[in-house]
Amino acid sequence: MDKKILVVEDDLELNQSICYMLDKEGYGVSAAHSLAEAWEIYEESGADLILLDVNLPDGEGFDFCRRIREKASVPVLFLTARDLEEDALLGYELGAEDYVTKPFSMKILMKKIGVILKRLEEDRGMVFDDGFLRIDLTRARAEKRGEECPVTPTEFRILQEFLAHKGQLLTYQVLLDRLWDGGSQFVDKHALAVNINRLRNKIEDEEHRYISNVYGMGYQWLG
Repeated sequence: MDKKILVVEDDLELNQSICYMLDKEGYGVSAAHSLAEAWEIYEESGADLILLDVNLPDGEGFDFCRRIREKASVPVLFLTARDLEEDALLGYELGAEDYVTKPFSMKILMKKIGVILKRLEEDRGMVFDDGFLRIDLTRARAEKRGEECPVTPTEFRILQEFLAHKGQLLTYQVLLDRLWDGGSQFVDKHALAVNINRLRNKIEDEEHRYISNVYGMGYQWLG
């Protein structure tokens, strides 16, 4: 596994135990014992998942989660002795993947982590986002510069094909067959070109190019 997990926990023994188990499972692990240390590590190397205590020497994990949310959507799993309902609700309101109270089973924690990372990996495969263009295949939605970019059903099917075959050359015939369910004998390359050019006008600008026309052969997604 190449997933990086940041463990933010000031209990040295518990921190070491969690890191040991994560390392044993094949994850890349970084340990922090304060918010300042955690932020420094995150800024330097990032993380695919953050295990975050609420009570830390220099502040609350809730504040750290808010700060993270201003920069990225990295998943957070709270590990805390604070078992009040309002604390758990606040954690979820901040976008936490889960709120685990101490003491907890290490085996169950490892299972929760595995489930979260697997689901996130599957979700990422359904979303393209480079900061300028965002395409969410599960919601059939495209956004450019944060604003909805209306696409037709045919244009969306074109996007699905490109994102499923990033960087690959899709020939005219392959696209015609897939987009029109084998009825390509009734649609020609001109109709395909019209749809793709219309789509390019919606999602591209001078600095952001996503679809390349490989002359005489087909199209390729460059994003």
